[in-house]
Amino acid sequence: MLVSRLHRFFTAPIDKLSASEHLRTSTSVIFWFGLSLSFAFFYGILGLLKAFKNEYVVQDDAREYVFWMQRFIDPELLPHDLIADYFKSITPPGFATVYQLMASLNINPLLLSKILPIVLSLIATAYCFGVCLQIFPVPMAGFIATFLLNQSLWFQDDLVSATPRSFVYPLFLAFLYYMLRTSWLAVCVTLVLQGLIYPVFIFISEGILFLRLWNWKYCSPRLQQKHSSLLLCVAALGLGFLAILPYALVSSEFSPVVTATQARAMPEFWPGGRHPFFDDNSWRFWLIGQHSGILPPLLPPLIWVGLLLPIVLQNVSCFPLVKQVKSEVAVLSQIVLVSLCLFFASHALLLKLFFPSRYISHTLRIVMALAAGIMLTLILDALFRACEKMTESSLPRKRFWILVLMVTLGATLVLYPNFSNSFPKTNYRVSNESGLYKFFQRQPKNILIATLSDEANNIPTFAQRSILVGKEYALPFHLGYYRQIHQRSIDLIHAQYSDNLLAARQLIQKYGITFWLLDRAAFTPDYLSGKSWLRSFQPAFTEALTSLEQGTVPALVMLTKRCSVFETKSMVVLEADCITHALQQ
Repeated sequence: MLVSRLHRFFTAPIDKLSASEHLRTSTSVIFWFGLSLSFAFFYGILGLLKAFKNEYVVQDDAREYVFWMQRFIDPELLPHDLIADYFKSITPPGFATVYQLMASLNINPLLLSKILPIVLSLIATAYCFGVCLQIFPVPMAGFIATFLLNQSLWFQDDLVSATPRSFVYPLFLAFLYYMLRTSWLAVCVTLVLQGLIYPVFIFISEGILFLRLWNWKYCSPRLQQKHSSLLLCVAALGLGFLAILPYALVSSEFSPVVTATQARAMPEFWPGGRHPFFDDNSWRFWLIGQHSGILPPLLPPLIWVGLLLPIVLQNVSCFPLVKQVKSEVAVLSQIVLVSLCLFFASHALLLKLFFPSRYISHTLRIVMALAAGIMLTLILDALFRACEKMTESSLPRKRFWILVLMVTLGATLVLYPNFSNSFPKTNYRVSNESGLYKFFQRQPKNILIATLSDEANNIPTFAQRSILVGKEYALPFHLGYYRQIHQRSIDLIHAQYSDNLLAARQLIQKYGITFWLLDRAAFTPDYLSGKSWLRSFQPAFTEALTSLEQGTVPALVMLTKRCSVFETKSMVVLEADCITHALQQ
């Protein structure tokens, strides 16, 4: 009796209900939906705790997209800043508008970047639950799917980055939900939002709409005679084009985009470079390459159970609940097909459609979570049915082991993150250089800081002051921008390690340097050789490293005490005017 009640509670579908069962099922939907949101909120709180554990904390990728948005609070920040202007140009307008609207309410962009992930996770959870019920009307399946999706999201730093790709999951799941419900107006709205916030995904969504225009029975595709669907697809194509047009026009400010031939010749795109893409190992390149591979790192392991769904759907005798799976399950294969086509198209048109992994990693995570949610529910239902057929007197041992298997599956689902030290993975960068940031904040807003220190990655965000170059900002995609960064880097390496102060003065005068930040270990060979991203800037890097290894003392060493205006245990700040005057004496 108890097993039967549990069976109905866990796996009862919400379709084809009698009036007496409607209230009970509504309660079941509310329960599983509420539980889904609760776990999403719980994981978000775990991430939030990491975000506020220190005064100076920022997500790694947020340093690129968020730092310049502090201009929304104070328009005088980062004036005439090449780096800030570039990242502003490549930021999708819809994404920037979100931060600008919040800034108008006095919410600092850095603060918003920490709060936004938990909001987006709740929205994604709600739509994922809804999508699952449109495919398989069993509330528990919706819970398992959202549970696996949230775990998978927090095993990666996509959602927590608070960058445009963080919006992929709520926007794409919203698109799927409204498409399955044929809510045309809502579909068009989500498409426009995708184009404004994460333009890459507009191609996937429109590809899915195009596939759904055709009847694929008997391997002979025929256009479905639905004028409304055809009009929707045409409207979607037009809206998608209009939505991405502003982004395409603005980002062309720093054109041209690097070509595939140019990229192959640049060390920046090879292992050890700033943005490695190519790899001599073909298996690694095509399968697990971060930007080129077809297999994203999907955790938890239970999410891979979704691969069995196509097989199980053909076996109604062993899994009777398969009858409740709707024909809309085909949308999962449609998503995969479109994603694969765009993945290979991106490889063929290298860098013109951005990186191939962008077209497969996010969609595969969503598809696998939904498929696994359905699959695990089918397995649970089959186990319950097996238990109900047994009597305690006839097969107690088998019944016991079936119950153990069900408990094990549930425990694995819930407890797996506890066995990972990296969960939730946030990739937050924590800095203890508060004194350094406060020193720069006391300086005029138009200062420019020259440094090869890794601290350059944090200064624009925490001190709101401009830097000459920095690893985090040396993206080699738009040559109109990167050629300037490349030249700046070569000039800075040469000036910092030259035995003649004339090179330092020329750098200061050429770029208008105000301060020079040095790590105390900056003049050792190990320090320079450890910065692999600088190897791209030849011949300056090799000349500087060779000079240090030969025992040559850079001229700036002699001025570290004389021109110092601020010091910490690991760094010293030199005043540029002092360096210039030292050469004249």
